[in-house]
Amino acid sequence: MTTPQEGAILWEPSTAFRQRSEVARYMRWLGERKGLPFPDYHALWKWSVSDLEAFWGSLWEFLDIRASSPYERVLSEHRMPGARWFEGARLNYAEHVFRHATAKHPAIIARSERRPTTEISWADLERDVSAVAATLHDFGVGPGDRVVSYMPNIPETLVAFLACASLGAIWSSCAPDMGTRAVVDRFRQIEPKVLFAVDGYTYGGKAYDRRPVVAEIVAALPTLERVVLLPYLDSDARPETYRGGMSWSRATERPAPLAFEPLAFEHPLWIVYSSGTTGVPKAIVHGHGGIVIEHLKTLLLHQDMRPGDRFFWMSSAGWVVWNLGIGGLLAGCTVVLFDGNPAFPDAGVVWRYVGETRCRHFGSGAALLTATMKAGTVPAEVTDLSALEVMSTTGSPLPIDAFEWVYKRVKRDLWLAPISGGTDVAAAFVGSSPLLPVTAGEMQCAMLGVAARAFDEQGHAVVGTVGELVITEPMPSMPLYFWNDPGDTRYRESYFEMFPGNWRHGDWIRFTDRGTCVIYGRSDTTINRYGIRMGTAEIYRAVEDMSEVLDSLVVDLEYLGRESFMPLFVVLAPGSLLDDELKQRIKARIRTLASGRHVPNEIYAVDDVPRTLTGKKMELPVRKILLGAAADAVASPDAMANPASLRFFVELAQRLNAPRAKS
Repeated sequence: MTTPQEGAILWEPSTAFRQRSEVARYMRWLGERKGLPFPDYHALWKWSVSDLEAFWGSLWEFLDIRASSPYERVLSEHRMPGARWFEGARLNYAEHVFRHATAKHPAIIARSERRPTTEISWADLERDVSAVAATLHDFGVGPGDRVVSYMPNIPETLVAFLACASLGAIWSSCAPDMGTRAVVDRFRQIEPKVLFAVDGYTYGGKAYDRRPVVAEIVAALPTLERVVLLPYLDSDARPETYRGGMSWSRATERPAPLAFEPLAFEHPLWIVYSSGTTGVPKAIVHGHGGIVIEHLKTLLLHQDMRPGDRFFWMSSAGWVVWNLGIGGLLAGCTVVLFDGNPAFPDAGVVWRYVGETRCRHFGSGAALLTATMKAGTVPAEVTDLSALEVMSTTGSPLPIDAFEWVYKRVKRDLWLAPISGGTDVAAAFVGSSPLLPVTAGEMQCAMLGVAARAFDEQGHAVVGTVGELVITEPMPSMPLYFWNDPGDTRYRESYFEMFPGNWRHGDWIRFTDRGTCVIYGRSDTTINRYGIRMGTAEIYRAVEDMSEVLDSLVVDLEYLGRESFMPLFVVLAPGSLLDDELKQRIKARIRTLASGRHVPNEIYAVDDVPRTLTGKKMELPVRKILLGAAADAVASPDAMANPASLRFFVELAQRLNAPRAKS
């Protein structure tokens, strides 16, 4: 297979495809209703970021955002952080979902390793959501109370979320493969009142009993009053063993009318977590209104969703992509859920599910595509993909050879639509448009209303060279705040310290003069492992509690076109030996306490971890050295406490990069 050159056109939308797209309908509407004709996408984007009030105000009307009281103005001021959107409006996320209720197509199609494919009607979804909402109300849950979930990507999780949203309670979720400490570090910050949990799950054909973990989580959360347990693994699992325990069946048994609490545009909808390199994960708060309008914009204008489409994003319930995937209900789509190992019993299992469910739109992490490639599986040969028109990827950069593989092994007439954004905004900054061609190795455009630029170190916008991904104008889905962050100190430090007044996201990006762009991975040291971000501090906490480990350092060497490789470096206690047995115990501890996705590829013993004079671990310089940078270009010996410690990493870089240079 010959790999195309970056920028080579691989697919172009037909005239009919463009004209029937939702963004084309929006452009016609702007011309007819607002007297704003735009000749192409690029002109539309330029207007969308130069006149924010007009653009977002037009979307409010075009998308038919429903509010019980009108907004006073679109945007308070062009200031980050601190911009306030659509003040005065009162609405509810769940109400925008159920306005699409219909008997014409199911609301959900779901399958897991424990359950066969099942369709759930809109009527059944409404019945269950209203019952769970009534149960939560009986628990004393109301607007602003936190409700957390330790559940997989199954319908019950979606039901619980919508019930919370209808009441104005604040939702937060961790997937059940996450270890005790990682979950507690997240949930303890927000002091939840109710926990939804499963007793266990099945992955790759193996059952994982999580009841001991649930018990540890409950014990570590003193504010918890009630636990709702779903016996997912064992039908005899006993909810009464937990504080205020109730079974899922009881929580859904009381019929009640579904009502929607009218909430301010910025009333918190959910709390998601984006880890930094130090401290506990950042607890990021997003609002009802910002998510409704941003997700509708993304799904309709950039992903071209329509009522009745079958929309499947392969995700866990602990990844923000789950939040976007279930957002398909906002557009009237049938949301397709899958819980299980995408490589079990073989690499074709997810692709067969896409074909069987007649999905029009399938999305996944880039890692799923590359794993399918390496397995030698040809999706076009294992299932009927005639219904598939759109395929999205996110989580990490998609290498050029994967673009070519999609068009040769998945489907020739297919819109490949990679997107890149962040948990931080629960949205995409750059991505796709049905009006533009697909070019090898590139994303099609910056998203509408997103003033995305590449900045050099001096804060100047650059085209054609790699720079920091920066957003120069506010977006409605930017965080309202971080939970328990007095004075927004951590919020400001996270995004606005490098380029004051501009959002610096932490990705390397290059824009071309054609408006396309390429993401080159993280510019900071947060580890984005197969689409799931986790701070190095969480891994250090797991590893450095071991008596054999005195110190540690971890980096991820993901870069465009490279397979993710995450080495862990440990300083051993006197008398300890890094043999296979200790390596396995270190990996098991990370898997248990942090995340199974963040188990290192390799573990190395080092004499010393490089540190600055102030004692900070030098993660970013080490990462750059291992990617091939010269040590003297990224680390000054005068600013180090132990400059000799870099020698090991320079020698390792030579070994790691030599094979790649030949390939």
